[in-house]
Amino acid sequence: MKRDFDLIVYGATGYTGRLIAEYLATSYRGDDAPSWAIAGRATDKLQKVRADIGAPDDLPLVKADAAEPASLRSMCERAAVIITTVGPYQLYGPELVAACAATGTGYVDLCGEPAWMRRMIDAHHEEAKRTGARIVFSCGFDSIPFDLGVLTLQEKAREKFGRPARRVKARLRKVKGGMSGGTAASAQATLAAAARDPALIRLLTDPFALTPGFTGPSQPSGLIPEYDPSMNVWLVPFPMAPINTKNVHRTNFLLGHAYGTDFVYDEMMVAPGFGEIGRVTTETFATMVSLFGSGGLKPGAGPTREEREKGFYDILFLGELPDGRRVEAVVTGDRDPGYGSTSKMIAESALCLARDVQGEGGAWTPGAMMGPALRKRLKERAGLTFSAR
Repeated sequence: MKRDFDLIVYGATGYTGRLIAEYLATSYRGDDAPSWAIAGRATDKLQKVRADIGAPDDLPLVKADAAEPASLRSMCERAAVIITTVGPYQLYGPELVAACAATGTGYVDLCGEPAWMRRMIDAHHEEAKRTGARIVFSCGFDSIPFDLGVLTLQEKAREKFGRPARRVKARLRKVKGGMSGGTAASAQATLAAAARDPALIRLLTDPFALTPGFTGPSQPSGLIPEYDPSMNVWLVPFPMAPINTKNVHRTNFLLGHAYGTDFVYDEMMVAPGFGEIGRVTTETFATMVSLFGSGGLKPGAGPTREEREKGFYDILFLGELPDGRRVEAVVTGDRDPGYGSTSKMIAESALCLARDVQGEGGAWTPGAMMGPALRKRLKERAGLTFSAR
């Protein structure tokens, strides 16, 4: 079906949606530019965003509202791929996923809400397969650097040793970046939902929550600081691990267990030194408390441009085979992870879906759907590096 646009950025008046629109407006011009539009509830606010980001005056504006399913369906029928930043997704996302699945429209989001993702997989995976809709969750710092980092490591393991690494450890060595109000709102919504439905807690703590019908071996919890003698460092819990690990296991599942049915994976942060463990653990805990409390950032708020541009991240992946042989990979990003880098990653994910990859419909991960093609885009356009040895 011919669509009016390659992409529509839904939620363009929000903090992250605006960054995505600005990235598309400044990075893609002339023959290289996709046909695209920005969408949201209020046309006057969309007009202001269009002017503020320096987009052409004729950039189309689309009115769409999560509370009006007909407007979402109309939007989906006009685009090859919808980029949505309208969260918390568990509150504002179900109707959009349903509309994309029904109309065969591609979908990318920044979701870090695994219980909701499982609900959407159960509800829409089969219909999306039927219509050809490629639904791709978690196309930001949750979980692209980790998903593609493991993919890169396993490619190297097969190249060197003819088999994948059974055990992979992801270690966030360096990170600098701020947090937005949207992230806080998602965390609060998840906690509120778990309080209403205790069954969600089991899903949130299950590494295989996104692999219906498959449960692999016991996985490390990553919840207790520990000393790693192989790296000679102390490790502390990483707040994003509960969503990233689920997505990595889903990628393995969707790829027909390319990493093995006995694959074991965990993620932790490197503490700068022994004396720093308490500080880093306290800071991590304080961040989570501020997320889950009623104060803190409101949706639409986030780090300044200077803070985004000074941000970065560096992730080491260590792979071990049962016979002791090793392989490693490194992923780095040149902006703060949550916003500067994330806005580039999701935009390139949408373009990859629209331009580079074919594939059947269904509920996918970035690694399983786009893998090497997305990695190539991120290296060339979005300031990420991937290496393995």
